Amino acid sequence: MHMKKILIAVYFIAMGHLAHSQVLISLLFGEKLNSDKIEFGLTGGDNISFINDLPNSKPLNHFNLGFYFHINLKNSQYLSTGVLVKSNVGASGMDTYPIGDPDFDDVFADGELTKKINYFYVPIMYHQRFNNRWYLEGGFQLGLRTKAYDIFEVTDGYGGDVTYKTWAGDDYKRLDAGLIGGVGYKFKKNIKSTAAGINYYYGLMNVSTISDVTMKNSSIYFYVKIPIGAGKSDDTGS
Repeated sequence: MHMKKILIAVYFIAMGHLAHSQVLISLLFGEKLNSDKIEFGLTGGDNISFINDLPNSKPLNHFNLGFYFHINLKNSQYLSTGVLVKSNVGASGMDTYPIGDPDFDDVFADGELTKKINYFYVPIMYHQRFNNRWYLEGGFQLGLRTKAYDIFEVTDGYGGDVTYKTWAGDDYKRLDAGLIGGVGYKFKKNIKSTAAGINYYYGLMNVSTISDVTMKNSSIYFYVKIPIGAGKSDDTGS
């Protein structure tokens, strides 16, 4: 079991180091990465994250960015995967907690806590297209945590904001996993064209390392997918 976790972690670390360079490579060599069976491109948009099972938490907005592959399996059936290079989760609106410094605890006693957790996420979904316009997809998503911060905020007596940001990586497990699915629409009827859609991720793992605390991530992704260097022989009719 330990070896399996190590192999998964190594995979995500490797993918993470390659991810930023892959975005640049896609812009330069996108046409070479596409083929009759594979569509490759960039994906990005907004995601609204939640932390389930955490009392008084409010959703948090983030920007997400990554690259995707649509691998043709048969007819209008595809395997949809890729890597979300920038895909943060978290929540805000929670009560602050004491850190053991009386002066600090007194200042932020009535403040608000925001949790921001950075992940590399890899979705692996079955993707079914209808008339090569609308599509449904669903499967599972794996995540590797890279950074995590707790942010304390309070408004002082003069109307200004006081903020304190602290590293909180030890409070969260490295791995996350859950279910993901959604719907999308292709702007043109050709096989490789820009598309927009919405996916919902529901985390199944308790990512907290703190005893008696349960935290499960979830996100609503609003995205646009742009194929890079798609074959010019595709039908571009509407």
